[in-house]
Amino acid sequence: MSMAVVGLIAGMALGFAGYFGGFGAFLLVAALGAVGFVAGRFLDGDLEPGDFFRPRNNERRR
Repeated sequence: MSMAVVGLIAGMALGFAGYFGGFGAFLLVAALGAVGFVAGRFLDGDLEPGDFFRPRNNERRR
């Protein structure tokens, strides 16, 4: 599935949530979508848990 189709589906889900459930449902669907995206990247092996806690460069600040 291409990223354009994934984006289309995500946009439609957010649109339906916002229309039928209000702004709170929109935020809930967006947050759960972001969590699912990160979990999927972990399962694919594209991310490691240390990626969020290590500095971008290998040098430490003094």
